[in-house]
Amino acid sequence: MDPSLLDRLAAVPALLAAAAALPASSGASRVERLRRDWPADLVAAALTQADLRARAVAKFGDAAAAMYFTPDGLEQSSRPPVALHRATRFAAALPFASAGSVVDLCCGIGGDLLALAAAAGDRAVLGVDRDPTTARTAELNLAAAGLVADVQCADVADVALNGVAAAFIDPARRSSGRRTFDPAAYSPSLSFVSSLAAAVPLTAAKVAPGIPHEALPDGVEAEWVSWRGELKEAALWFGPFAAVARRATLLPSGASLTDADLPAGAVPGSGALVGEIGAALYEPDPAVIRSGLVAAMAAGLPGGRLLDPHIAYITADTVVPSVFGACFVVEDVLPYSVRRLKEALRARQVGTVEIKVRGLDIDPSALRKSLQPRGDASRTVLLARLDTGPIAIIAQRAVFA
Repeated sequence: MDPSLLDRLAAVPALLAAAAALPASSGASRVERLRRDWPADLVAAALTQADLRARAVAKFGDAAAAMYFTPDGLEQSSRPPVALHRATRFAAALPFASAGSVVDLCCGIGGDLLALAAAAGDRAVLGVDRDPTTARTAELNLAAAGLVADVQCADVADVALNGVAAAFIDPARRSSGRRTFDPAAYSPSLSFVSSLAAAVPLTAAKVAPGIPHEALPDGVEAEWVSWRGELKEAALWFGPFAAVARRATLLPSGASLTDADLPAGAVPGSGALVGEIGAALYEPDPAVIRSGLVAAMAAGLPGGRLLDPHIAYITADTVVPSVFGACFVVEDVLPYSVRRLKEALRARQVGTVEIKVRGLDIDPSALRKSLQPRGDASRTVLLARLDTGPIAIIAQRAVFA
């Protein structure tokens, strides 16, 4: 879809409403019905938008009904709570910055741009994207949200940075249609991001959550963000933003762990505080694991310790809740074998089994079939490879009032 077709579509809200009212399951009949009153190219564009808006509800909620999307833009855009979290950090820093605007480079359809425009106060906000349709989509989404920002269609390398107080950049992480995990292959590359931060100290960059730790630039704060227990994004915070080296943030609670919470002498990813399994077992949130802050979580629990230096399970002698991960009450610990595990579950009349695996090449679905669980009870089985060998932990999810 080119920008002119997008503008024509935006001018006929009745068509968009009619397309949204027709279920996708109606197939070709909905095309025929709409083409009685509107041109074919507009009908095709409206049905595409209706389908994208329906998909976008999972990410944007009710706001999706008034927004415009491209397929790639929807997939790659930030979830609003994550964008709000970042924009809040910008808003906290801007009063201490010199006069100037806020720029969102590679703004896409405007996921972060909307949040920045809402948080920037009186400062001018500029979004930049090199794709004309994507840039126009961002403009329409700003208008739908009642927010004000300028949007330019340009290459971010050509954007003048004089008068810019803060910058956010979301480099493309796909090459030839495939996702890339090499920061040097981002577009623009991570080296460009570092040069941007040299020119605009208040800079943050969205990166893939799987970015290798060894690829992180010196002096940045790397933050991994999860949403309702799923790792969603990572960001690099430069200059005055960089309060710590590593951070794990859990949304919607906003709970945060950093390397400042590590026990003395420990470093991110270290295996400090290793000990025997106790009454409680904790599975850290994936943001905690990816940030290398499992030991920091353990240090915050009474008697918390790791089961193994290389396995992201924490144990303690007291069952207490943690905002940084799920808690399980340990019932039994067995040397791992299918036969022993099957017998132990049968003795408990377990018919529903949740299986979690760390450090072992085991397919949970295949194992569940082998166990042939029967009964009314439910349990969680946590498998792990320790230095002493593989073990199976039978547990129940802890319930706290």
